[in-house]
Amino acid sequence: MARRKNYEAVTRHQEIGAVRKSWSGKTRVALVYPNTYHVGMSNLGFQTVHRLLNDQKQVVCERAFLPSSGKDRQNRIVTTESKRPLLDFDIIAFSISFENDYPNLLKVIQKAGLPLWSRERGSPLPLVMAGGVTCFLNPEPIAPFIDCFLLGEVEPILSRFITTVGSPFKKNAPDRMENLRAAAREIPGMYVPAFYHTEYRTDGTLKSFSPIADVPATVRRVYPRDISTIPTGSSIVTPDTTFDDTFLMEVSRGCPHGCRFCTAGYIYRPPRFRPLTLLNQQVDEGATVCNAIGLMGAAVSDHPELGPLCEKIKQKNVKVSFSSLRADAITPDLIATLVENDVKTATIAPEAGSDRMRAVINKGISREQILTAAETLVGNGVPNIKLYFMVGLPTETDEDVAAVVRLCKEIKHRFLQSSRARKHIGTITVSLNCFVPKPMTPFQWSAFDEEKTLKQKIKKIKDGLRKTANVTVHADVPRWAYIQALLSRGDRRVADILALVHENNGNWPQTLKASSVNPHFYVYRDREASECFPWDFIDHGLKKTFLWNEYQRALTAKPSPPCPVDPESCRTCGVCNPGE
Repeated sequence: MARRKNYEAVTRHQEIGAVRKSWSGKTRVALVYPNTYHVGMSNLGFQTVHRLLNDQKQVVCERAFLPSSGKDRQNRIVTTESKRPLLDFDIIAFSISFENDYPNLLKVIQKAGLPLWSRERGSPLPLVMAGGVTCFLNPEPIAPFIDCFLLGEVEPILSRFITTVGSPFKKNAPDRMENLRAAAREIPGMYVPAFYHTEYRTDGTLKSFSPIADVPATVRRVYPRDISTIPTGSSIVTPDTTFDDTFLMEVSRGCPHGCRFCTAGYIYRPPRFRPLTLLNQQVDEGATVCNAIGLMGAAVSDHPELGPLCEKIKQKNVKVSFSSLRADAITPDLIATLVENDVKTATIAPEAGSDRMRAVINKGISREQILTAAETLVGNGVPNIKLYFMVGLPTETDEDVAAVVRLCKEIKHRFLQSSRARKHIGTITVSLNCFVPKPMTPFQWSAFDEEKTLKQKIKKIKDGLRKTANVTVHADVPRWAYIQALLSRGDRRVADILALVHENNGNWPQTLKASSVNPHFYVYRDREASECFPWDFIDHGLKKTFLWNEYQRALTAKPSPPCPVDPESCRTCGVCNPGE
């Protein structure tokens, strides 16, 4: 592996690109990913925040993770760079990408030697803040544990946050709450839960969410409208990640297709694509560090200059991989790229077995396109196929579940024909995931399917494919999906459940049984059109009526056109032209 001359390797993890800075006179930030080093360093968003913080001269930012070994789990958490405990820092900043990491958040806070609840902390303890995609979807289940959040994409606000709070939030600073109040007024996207009060109706639904201080009534999700000059790529390369010896680079942000289950198609609106000139510069950088370039984004195959970008990577004599490809975007040139890069497995995500269900979720891909994609991939030398499906989608019937089996068998038939022609038969891996309704999507009004029913649906698909040779089925655990649904759409009262599961050392069955807060209320309940959601105080620019109309179209299996990506004239969802 080549190394950049000005980068040092950290022996423990064989890191390339790690930053070590003097602490003298600087705001000290411990950036924490509430999972293991392997998981955290595989996350491009986490790496981006780390780089952006260290790019600021007045900041020293070090990383910390949840210990992975049994021995380390008993000790207090220290940073990767200087091995200092988290209490030595001015700010402990959590980067959170997945709701199921919420219990780990509490573990880290406790191991740091801090009280769990924000209300029990003050100077001279570090400020505890959080950001990441789960936070600007719905921060409320963890709000009582966090002093402040940054809601949105960090590039426009991180520097301003540090400038505003760097000196005031030194650990011995007086007037902590007044400093927070001033910052909440000045910084878009900053949310301080202590300054807001929640009131509930007798039926348990949220009645009101209102400020109790001189702070904005709603918090605006911030994002850079133009990412053409903002590169996002691996700042540290280590073999201890999911993407060994791969330089990751984000080619696009958001997705135009508007699949109704997917948050990326809504909270990252409008979709934005980086220009080829910037991406080529990143390829030049990545090729000096790694033997492979990983192209990241929710809509990689929609990039208008994907072909020239792949050609640039080829000229650098490094391999390329893709985070996602749509079945209707698999062109001969793209397949040639996959084959040239010795890709052995290609992923297709039909999501549903029937055309009707794909219309419900607005997937925009037909049965024939899926079959053709599988046949073409195998026929051109990609021997293995991975298929992603969901069960428990709104309006799903037994016939829709059976359609998953039929579609897999049809894919196997095309797959077999192409494989025989090449005299090599690969494998088909079917991944079944339980649908979890997410905030800020058209399905935020929908209930989560019953665990018992999900198990039956999974069994039906497994049984239907059991005797199909070269087909393997892997399925989600419905109980974990249930917990994700609880944490995705919960309000502040769910914090009590998290505190209880922490007390019970992660024993969810015991916790759910003993909890005074009814978890079924958040999971198994359809929402009314007028219901006030815990996350409604976040202004994403999306009109709630737009999302509701999309939900109604879903219930009648009516597809909608993709986002036109026309910030100047589009007024469909409200993001590009607010107030019109």
